Amino acid sequence: MAKRTTSHVFLRIFLPIGPLIAFLAACQPDSETEEALARPVRTVTVERRAATVPVVLTGRLQAQDEASLAFRVAGRMIERHVNVGDRVEQGQIVARLEPQNELNALRAAEANLAAAEGQLVEARADFQRQQTLAERGFAARAVYDRARQAMQTAQSAVDSGHAMVKNAQDQVSFTELRADAEGVVIAVGAEPGEVVQIGQRIIQLAREGGRDAVFDVPAQVIRTAPNDPQILVALTDDPTVTAFGRVREVAPQADPVTRTFEVRIGLSEPPPEMRLGASVTGRMETDTGEIIELPASALTQHDRQPAVWVVDPEALTVAMRAIEVVRFEPGTIVTGEGVDPGEIVVTAGVQALHPGQKVRLLEPPP
Repeated sequence: MAKRTTSHVFLRIFLPIGPLIAFLAACQPDSETEEALARPVRTVTVERRAATVPVVLTGRLQAQDEASLAFRVAGRMIERHVNVGDRVEQGQIVARLEPQNELNALRAAEANLAAAEGQLVEARADFQRQQTLAERGFAARAVYDRARQAMQTAQSAVDSGHAMVKNAQDQVSFTELRADAEGVVIAVGAEPGEVVQIGQRIIQLAREGGRDAVFDVPAQVIRTAPNDPQILVALTDDPTVTAFGRVREVAPQADPVTRTFEVRIGLSEPPPEMRLGASVTGRMETDTGEIIELPASALTQHDRQPAVWVVDPEALTVAMRAIEVVRFEPGTIVTGEGVDPGEIVVTAGVQALHPGQKVRLLEPPP
């Protein structure tokens, strides 16, 4: 009997607590309920920024000044003293032709000169005699004129003989090919024993001096390139070896096959590792104006079209907005139309949203 009395007392005390809890819960503010129901999202504020697009091309290293050395006379080459990679000094003999014909021509010219000089001595002596007689009145005027004419003819023959000897000496010297400047041999065009023609390349010489990075550049890149751009050039097999350069020369005409223009970049203080003929890459930033860039995570789809969720900053609700995607980049997208600077775009949680949904803006990640 005592147990039943205790139970009844317990029920009388605690039974009114249930309705009281329900009443207190009903009195909670609606704002807190809405806050609890709002979906947390991360966002970004749309901004415009100046955009540059990197252009990377592959090229090769060349000397700023190259020359093809060739003989000025034809003949059989008997010696070539250098090979590819050899360094030569200015005036050094790099090849020789068989000089027998030129030496014979020199001897003949010297003999003709000696004969012309003997005739000049005789003609000058005869003229002096006729001049003395004419002054004393014992010589006819016609004889005197003939002696003077003979002396002038002999003098002209001597002058011609000197010119012939000089020409023959030059022909003999042309059988020796000398380097016109200090440099490195980068190519050879003939071997000893071959009969070479006038102007045929014997060696290709890269003269000492600067280095050029040579690239085949499309016309579109040339049109969009900034004025006097600075180019970063790096070795293809070792990108840590770099040098800066600027455009030194642009070919006036495109290659008929590739339709590209040859552009030479003069390098400033290239390191020794940048050897002639090495493969290099050149990097340049081209200006494309202002763009709007958004994280790729903000992109969703509506009616099979790209779209993003835009947040109303006052009501804190979201609405879907179709956008134009200009291009995709690693981790980001570049938009053309659809959003304006200053608008708030959802970047995380886009798949769980619906139009008009309340959202709670989270702090951006550090």
